[in-house]
Amino acid sequence: MANEEKIAHLGFIQGVINRMGNNSFLIKGWSVTLVAAIFALSAEKANVKFAYVAFFPLIFFWWLDAFFLHQEKLYRKLYEKVADETEPSSQFSMNAYKYKKEEDCFYKVFFSKTLRYFYGFIGILLIIFMWKVIDLIKIP
Repeated sequence: MANEEKIAHLGFIQGVINRMGNNSFLIKGWSVTLVAAIFALSAEKANVKFAYVAFFPLIFFWWLDAFFLHQEKLYRKLYEKVADETEPSSQFSMNAYKYKKEEDCFYKVFFSKTLRYFYGFIGILLIIFMWKVIDLIKIP
């Protein structure tokens, strides 16, 4: 009976981990889509203000992606604790926050290599694009 509880509990935790990973994937897709749409609007109107606006969703999506990644890391730690029976599965606890001190803080996740490269690359493209739009506006 205890083994069945453990398997069920691990299944619940794995479901949360999968949702967090899926949310992160969707956030990346939405950020690229929204920034590309703002690029298109700013190029069409030749207005650099639209390009500046693109930084707001970029930072927001970066923060949101880091939040989901941080949550995923906490639930992976909970999964590990249930799997090695440090955490009893008879209670079906889904409280991953008690392992917060054992995982990277939100700040470290925000500036993790994968997020830094993904959103940093988009930010660099935004800056380059703004320079090009500014150059287009200055040319009579």
